Amino acid sequence: MSESRTLARSGAVMAAGTLASRVLGLARNGLTGMVVGVTLIAADAWNAANTLPNIFHLLLAGGVLNAVIVPQITKAMRHEDGGVEYVNRLLTLAMTIMGVTTLVLTLAAPLLVDLVVASSWDAESRTLATAFAVICLPQVFFYGLYTLLGQVLTANERFAAFMWAPALANVVAIAGLGWFLVTDAPLQAGVEQWTPTMIGVLAGSATISIAVQAFALVPPLRAIGFRYRPVWGIRGSGLGAASRMALWAFSAVAISQLAYFLTTRVLTGASYEAQQAGDQAAGIFAYSNAFLLFMLPHSLITVSLVTALFTRLSNAVHDRDVPRVTADLRRGLRLPAVVLVPGTTAMIVLAPHLLQVILPGNDRSSTDAVVGVLVAMAVGLLPYSWFYLVQRAYYAHEDGRTPFYLQLVVTVIAVSFTLFAATRAPADSATWVGVGQTLSNLVAAVLGFTLLRRSLGPLGLSSVVQQYVRLGVATLIATVLAWGLVRLLDAVLPPGWWSAVVICTLGGGLLLAVTLALAARMRVSEVTELLAPVLRRLGRA
Repeated sequence: MSESRTLARSGAVMAAGTLASRVLGLARNGLTGMVVGVTLIAADAWNAANTLPNIFHLLLAGGVLNAVIVPQITKAMRHEDGGVEYVNRLLTLAMTIMGVTTLVLTLAAPLLVDLVVASSWDAESRTLATAFAVICLPQVFFYGLYTLLGQVLTANERFAAFMWAPALANVVAIAGLGWFLVTDAPLQAGVEQWTPTMIGVLAGSATISIAVQAFALVPPLRAIGFRYRPVWGIRGSGLGAASRMALWAFSAVAISQLAYFLTTRVLTGASYEAQQAGDQAAGIFAYSNAFLLFMLPHSLITVSLVTALFTRLSNAVHDRDVPRVTADLRRGLRLPAVVLVPGTTAMIVLAPHLLQVILPGNDRSSTDAVVGVLVAMAVGLLPYSWFYLVQRAYYAHEDGRTPFYLQLVVTVIAVSFTLFAATRAPADSATWVGVGQTLSNLVAAVLGFTLLRRSLGPLGLSSVVQQYVRLGVATLIATVLAWGLVRLLDAVLPPGWWSAVVICTLGGGLLLAVTLALAARMRVSEVTELLAPVLRRLGRA
């Protein structure tokens, strides 16, 4: 079996779990939209509070641990004990830091809310956001635990549980949202209508879901023979290099999250200003839903494939095998593109209908307010995957400094566009934020590959360019056909949620199917490799 096919199979295992999680996540977000609305202040209060754990998870665990653990464990597994002591020492240190930090953050909830919401918000809106935040912030510890345990599994090339656990978390969260639908609790309530019980159910079920997600990884860890035992101290453990990497990774995530704080303030201000004027504008909740759609193909394809590739990259770097490193980089560029190139145009063509599908409890005017930012983000889907691959390539080399400077480039460009967005009409603010995201990732990705070429030598990207040209031609033809079908269905189907589902299914299905068929005829080998397992099963059937 070829290395690309092996990578595709590992990616498929993770993509299946990610797909289940994302489908449930879309259902969860749709229910959330039904419960809190899309352009209401209460929706932004909830989103601002529930986003805080994600921000600090990325600061304290996500970016740092994703950057550090896999390369370090891969190297430690070559020791006589298979890296057991190293991993236990790393887990002990990380969980202690996360526990103390989570407690401090929860106590500081009122101050944190003041950082992320617009200064124009009234006291009642801030109080609601603070109540949500106090219950949500303990998620920081459980997010970190999930990341820690998941990276141990990934370093041992056990991918399935790590990707399936979020699906279980979404089931728990959906159950909490379901409470609002089966009781007499008001839907899309104003700020003054939220009771302590409503706040506790919404925020409490969200936090419990993340705890379940983390503890779901314990059985698969035991299945591979891992038993956690606390090991204290770092002297002589070899964690010095890891801590330096972690510092750079932390700094990179910190500056990105500072930019997100600014984005949150600008967009909460835009939605508040629009609502006071009796208009509608995409606030932070609407922006987050657009970002969720944008992240769906990235999570399914890029993250799944590059996660499987990361362990191999780390091994190749430890072996100082540059040809293997550059070959894996080319795979990381070619394989995701098979879906991301048509996925980009599909999101652009289907944007209004996709938003209507994931936000079923809201009228078309509310969802149309989000179309601009989704399209602006969708254009940057491929550059976003390039930048993600570049970061992992440097982390495999245990180089945290270069990704930090690349993230600095991203942040400067994105912040410039966000500040510009603050000067525009509220209805246009989120779109300009999306444009900044796309351009910043494109610039950083190109710069990153330029620097990689200087350190590794020629990357052999001519084959990648040829593949992209063939995929582009195939996608262009498929997009014209899909656009015609969407226009026809728009004309004959009555407006509504079910019509949006039909249009997305038929239009998106046609675009992807035609693209893959034409690309296969154009001898884009990655299409065959990705489809081969499915075709073999169909043949046996």
